[in-house]
Amino acid sequence: MTIDNSPNIDFRALPKIELHAHLSGSISRQCLHEVWLKKKQEMEAANEVMDLQDPLVEMPEGKHDYDLNTFFPLFSKYIYRLVDTRWALTHTTLSVLRDFASDGVIYLELRTTPRALPQAGLSKADYVQTILDAITQFEFEQQQKQQTSMKTNLILSIDRRNTLPQAEEVLALAKQFHNKGVVGLDLCGDPARADIAHLAPVFQRAKKEVPGLGITLHFAEAESSGSDQELDMLLSWGPPDRLGHVIHLSEGIKEKIARRGGMGLELCLSCNVKAGMIRGGGSFEDHHFGEWYKVPNCKVTLGTDDVGVFGSPLSNEYALVASHFGLNRAEICALSRQGIDVIFGGEDEKERLRRLMWAE
Repeated sequence: MTIDNSPNIDFRALPKIELHAHLSGSISRQCLHEVWLKKKQEMEAANEVMDLQDPLVEMPEGKHDYDLNTFFPLFSKYIYRLVDTRWALTHTTLSVLRDFASDGVIYLELRTTPRALPQAGLSKADYVQTILDAITQFEFEQQQKQQTSMKTNLILSIDRRNTLPQAEEVLALAKQFHNKGVVGLDLCGDPARADIAHLAPVFQRAKKEVPGLGITLHFAEAESSGSDQELDMLLSWGPPDRLGHVIHLSEGIKEKIARRGGMGLELCLSCNVKAGMIRGGGSFEDHHFGEWYKVPNCKVTLGTDDVGVFGSPLSNEYALVASHFGLNRAEICALSRQGIDVIFGGEDEKERLRRLMWAE
């Protein structure tokens, strides 16, 4: 669902902060098609058979109704297999950055689970470095064009399916690349994977081993990951600076979050509604943004999650809350500025954003 601009505000021109965006899920279908064409041509030249469908067939334009059962296999069985070379990783990262910048984002924290690409000879460290190199290239392009700069930092994700050694490897990479573009650690992955207690030591050590590293967690994303036992455990990890989704939680957990004060909440309207993640499969009006937005002790930020899958850029997320929750221009500007306080990019960047973001 796309909402037209309000006569009082241009949502695309509005300077915005994006804190919940997955790299692989933010790749446009056209960009994936470009990768597919190149891969197909290379395989045909080598007399090999391409066994992946064109992304424009696999993910037809207009299809955005992926739920938690179809969403995760889209990556493991398709997108990860397509983006499996250094060129593809660089090309898709640059495309994602250009898309966010053209939508008016001026600060971006992009997250990704480090992947080794054996066929391309890339280790997990090479994977992270390749993305950071693409970010540097993009920022140079902006400088050459004298455009308003979009600052991008990287968050490394630990998947709920990871073993403890795999999670420790991600923390080691965060330590290796901290102050080189990596600013945070994330917990993500299929919420149906219930047993995650073994990952606790990594998150509990993270801030001690890497001072200044931010922690954000996918939190109560589904009923299967919304028990008080799990959520109390997650609130002890680090503790976290930000929480993503925060959908299926009890009143007691809500009170604990509110009492902490200043915690960032990354809310993703289109993802939650289109994937049927809201309680009872609700509409935009039923989204918990309306509840959390009114809690004075929390910093609510809007995120796209996976704009390549759900098709709603950040400008449209702001248009959605204006339309469905009645926010006026001043309230939209105030909402966009809430994210400044919970970015992982440091005080200098916060000052830059305070100068650039609209106050009214």
